[in-house]
Amino acid sequence: MGELEDSVMTRVWKWNRPVTVREVLEDLQEERSIAYTTVMTVLDNLHQKGWVRREAEGRAYRYEAVSTRAAYAAALMNEAWSRSDNPAAALVAFFGMMSAEQREALSDAMRIVQGPEVAQRSEVAQPPEVTRPPENPASVERDAER
Repeated sequence: MGELEDSVMTRVWKWNRPVTVREVLEDLQEERSIAYTTVMTVLDNLHQKGWVRREAEGRAYRYEAVSTRAAYAAALMNEAWSRSDNPAAALVAFFGMMSAEQREALSDAMRIVQGPEVAQRSEVAQPPEVTRPPENPASVERDAER
């Protein structure tokens, strides 16, 4: 997706409702000079690429996103990762670039994807913290003899 397509899609995703060319145009014109026909062409291209669907409303169309921005970002990451000749190394490098907040988001996402069963297993697999002092070995032996 090109820069202008991304700017248009950002608005469609942000508003999360069917939008007109005019609405997108007016919002884009706050940052740059752009023609109605340019926005119309970009939305038509996004429709042809399958990013938006459209429904006729009078002589115009209303455009609506087919998927979320998160799905788009995931598709980009998957495409880049699948092109790597060493996917494990690519992931290690990617994880190394992440901020602490991004790593926390990754941990949260992994818990969601793995589901409650895996989360419960990992909680069970970790031993609880020991809060009492270790027992005297002599008393353990006496208790075992009883």
